[in-house]
Amino acid sequence: MTIIAVTTGNDDGANRYLEVIEKLGAIPTRLTPGSETSLQQVDGLLLTGGPDVDPTRYQEKLDPDAGVTMHRERDDLEFTVLQNALERDMPVLAICRGMQLMNVAFGGKLIQDLPGHKSEGHDGTWESAYHQVDIESGTKLASILGSSNSLKVNSRHHQGLKAPQKASALIASAVSPEDGYIEGLESPLFDWIVGVQWHPERVDEVPDVFQRLFAAFVEKSKGFSERVV
Repeated sequence: MTIIAVTTGNDDGANRYLEVIEKLGAIPTRLTPGSETSLQQVDGLLLTGGPDVDPTRYQEKLDPDAGVTMHRERDDLEFTVLQNALERDMPVLAICRGMQLMNVAFGGKLIQDLPGHKSEGHDGTWESAYHQVDIESGTKLASILGSSNSLKVNSRHHQGLKAPQKASALIASAVSPEDGYIEGLESPLFDWIVGVQWHPERVDEVPDVFQRLFAAFVEKSKGFSERVV
């Protein structure tokens, strides 16, 4: 059976991620701060959305006007398990915060606050905004989605990156044509490391084609388990 490690905070809602993985026939195991960080019994790693990465991780000072919300214990967990996954060349899918953390782990930086990529509800909670992204041809992401066209995505973040902040070892696989922010990253140095800035686990908000991303991730994880037996 294919086992997927899903990272979340202690108080984050992870049900959407867990349900998507379960529907694809894999077993999700939730990793929270304080969890065991060994991935010896795991076949794939899913880095999920959540709070902001500590700016000291990319050698910058905290911008007091950026509205940064950090969770350093979760940073500790996810940087450690991502490194463990990379050492084993394990499949990794990184979503929203996960993609940002992935960029930092590879030596990149982040813009601490950016406009227009989330909406705020009447009760002060975040809601999804929507915009188009261009999928770059020739990338893993384009191959998975079967398209290098412009697609509509949801957006629930206030941090991100453009080309100057991108880790040199990563490839931009999706870009917002409106403002140039990078919406997808992948690594040519590893078998399957893919990150997206939007939230495909919110299946009611995005085109069905994005479920191919989870399916490809689970299939690669299944192959990993067979490869290391």
